Amino acid sequence: MSISLLPDNPAAWTYRRFEELYAIGREEREKLQLEAVRINFARLRDRIPALKKLADRQGVRAIDKLEDVLPVCFDHRVLKNYPIHIIENRDFPKLTAWLDKLTVHDLSRVDLSGLTTIEEWLARLEAYGMLVTYSSGTTGKLSFVPRSRDEFGPWRAHFFNVNYASSGVDPTFTRLPTFFPGHRGGYQTMLKMMSLFNVEMAGGPEHYHTLYDSHIPADLMALSGRLQSAEDKGEVERLGLDPALLQQRQQMLAQGRRREQDMEAWFGKLIQQFKGQRVKIGGTFADLYRVTKAGLEKGLRCEFAPGSIMIGGGGMKGYKDAPADWEDQVKQFFGVKKLGNQYGFSECIGNAPLCDAGFFHFLPYAVPLLMDKDGRAMPREGVQKGRLVLVDPIPTSYWGGFVSGDEVTLHWEEDCPCGWGGPRAAKTIRRFAESEGGDDKITCAGSQQAYNEFMEFVSGEGQ
Repeated sequence: MSISLLPDNPAAWTYRRFEELYAIGREEREKLQLEAVRINFARLRDRIPALKKLADRQGVRAIDKLEDVLPVCFDHRVLKNYPIHIIENRDFPKLTAWLDKLTVHDLSRVDLSGLTTIEEWLARLEAYGMLVTYSSGTTGKLSFVPRSRDEFGPWRAHFFNVNYASSGVDPTFTRLPTFFPGHRGGYQTMLKMMSLFNVEMAGGPEHYHTLYDSHIPADLMALSGRLQSAEDKGEVERLGLDPALLQQRQQMLAQGRRREQDMEAWFGKLIQQFKGQRVKIGGTFADLYRVTKAGLEKGLRCEFAPGSIMIGGGGMKGYKDAPADWEDQVKQFFGVKKLGNQYGFSECIGNAPLCDAGFFHFLPYAVPLLMDKDGRAMPREGVQKGRLVLVDPIPTSYWGGFVSGDEVTLHWEEDCPCGWGGPRAAKTIRRFAESEGGDDKITCAGSQQAYNEFMEFVSGEGQ
């Protein structure tokens, strides 16, 4: 099978069925990917200040082979490389000026008057046409992804496509009541995707059931570490935060303490209410196993209709000493045949769905490379283990080349028993912070001094 794709419009690739995309032969796919990355870099190189700074300093004018992109891929920490005092002081002009270095859009035109919270700042950016989301790592410092409405169409098309690949049910034509054991919304990347796409896939807001109806305020996530430290010292009042925000924090802390009991009661109600109906269940696998364990201990089983689906993620993080057969237990309790799963990170649009053979397959518009410990490109053949670099040629608002913090084993040969093509990642993915004693240092390809200067430029501390 062969389909015609235009290298100068990779966003359009997301509208093709995943089966067609996986059927593209390796030679044709890699030729398309190189041309798409080459064109995208040429378009964005001099329009995004941060990319221009790095490309100039690294001496990269054009991409002639895929490996040429490594010296101009951003460290994944670039998206949180702002001085923390900007957040603590809620200095929105400086925060906007920092973000402005990462996008082609002129954010100096955004009206910042009257802003007092990060949540309001994100809403103001959205009103301007941006779709900025955030993610938070172990440091608690937020990473802001400068996506815009320009990427909405392919982002949505991919989300539908990868959910179809993960579950075997096409959400374009089949709407299923959806359970999500989390908050209703927010600007955190996963929650934003849920509100943008999952509600539609459920058939509307009334069919999208969440554990809590509230949103997670970005300010609480951004200041969580600072708030805890100030609380320990009895200095919360010195932060000058809105009392309503502090009240929200107390409510969320209380929710956290009773979350497991809330989740059991909530799922218990839905299990009875939707007995005999097809449903879609989402959430972290750790949460879903907690419900499973509690239910099985009480001798319960879900009685949803055949064809119900489950899509989870996050592995068993947050659950200590999970049994080896936890996946079988979850499937048995909820009455589903498979656990849909995906791998990716918020900076890039193209998540990789898990196949029936247990591998994450990258779609053509997510271009993977591996770096060794010295920042050099590893061979794209056989089985290789290294630091994952993912290049997303879809965005026109921001540069989509990122060096991750993940150690990944990639299988380049297209011999997966599942029948899908494309490079695939084993499930044994881990953060370098875990395997290197908590330190996630990236030795970037090219001059380390050049990269250090680039990071200073992005942070506003260099010129």
